[in-house]
Amino acid sequence: MTASPTTEQIAVVEVLSRCRELVRPALVRAVKRLHPWHAEMAAFSLGWERVDGTPAPGSQGKGVRQALTLLGAEAAGAPARDAVAGAVAVELVHVFSLLHDDIMDGDETRRQRATVWKEYGTGPAILAGDALFALAVQTLAEAPGSRSAPAVRLLASTLADLVRGQADDLLFESRPWVGPEAVQPQEYRWMAEHKTGALLGCAAGLGAVLGGAPASTAEALRQAGRHLGVAFQVADDLLGTWGDPEVTGKPVHSDLLRRKKTYPVLSALAADHPAARRLAALLDAGEPLGAVEARRAAELVEEAGGRAAALAEAQRQLAGARRSLEGVPLVPAALGELLALLPYLVERTA
Repeated sequence: MTASPTTEQIAVVEVLSRCRELVRPALVRAVKRLHPWHAEMAAFSLGWERVDGTPAPGSQGKGVRQALTLLGAEAAGAPARDAVAGAVAVELVHVFSLLHDDIMDGDETRRQRATVWKEYGTGPAILAGDALFALAVQTLAEAPGSRSAPAVRLLASTLADLVRGQADDLLFESRPWVGPEAVQPQEYRWMAEHKTGALLGCAAGLGAVLGGAPASTAEALRQAGRHLGVAFQVADDLLGTWGDPEVTGKPVHSDLLRRKKTYPVLSALAADHPAARRLAALLDAGEPLGAVEARRAAELVEEAGGRAAALAEAQRQLAGARRSLEGVPLVPAALGELLALLPYLVERTA
């Protein structure tokens, strides 16, 4: 039985909804500036439309990055509308990264729908991602006021971080499970901070920049988002191994079936534990894992402490995000919403 949402969770859902509603008109206008074919693929990826152009029911995403951007502005004492261009730019970069990630990972579904490359083809999906990338920069460069230049610089450095993290994630696939060349948990944290944390940090930092905050405030918000990104990625790894398929839309033990090097697995392998050695032998055999082997691997990961280590790491990163936010003067109401958002995003079920 699914537990009823708490008052705090309901409040966070309302904050996310408020931010999505504020950003949506500007995001729609931005997407309409694209080539019609790219706009069609963007609308499909965003969950707005089906392939035939009719409205699509169901999830259109939580709008986490949009919310972080607007709350970053509000936390700095500015109205949320001052950061709408930043929220649009961050969302466009997010969609661009998903389009390319799905191709690189070979993922055929996202949010229980076909991915863009699966519906439109690899080449068109890559091109649509490129168009979204360009549109994000253009949107931010054209933001009114005198703050677009530092905002574009922050976005540019974020894009460099994001692709650097993605490169490491891809390189992890060719490295061995054990031995001196094996991926270590600290390397995974660095990768997650860049691949996932960079954009979350950019979102919060952009809001502060566009809201006219001092550099120290913008940097604190950016660092909080980077911590949140690592926690978010580790939580995603936990769902990829132990998540409920009816909720996640993915097979049970999906990450193990794909032999992904996730934080729980890497932490388990790094442990001095008999289960770690049995797990290493299972993974190092090089054979594809079936359902039985994946279930056994999940048991060994947990027995070696990988699941507990991942849960602890997520909480450690959340604590780092809180310290960053509480280390600078922020508007109390917006700070409260940001602090409520942190555990909601990490303790999710999908």
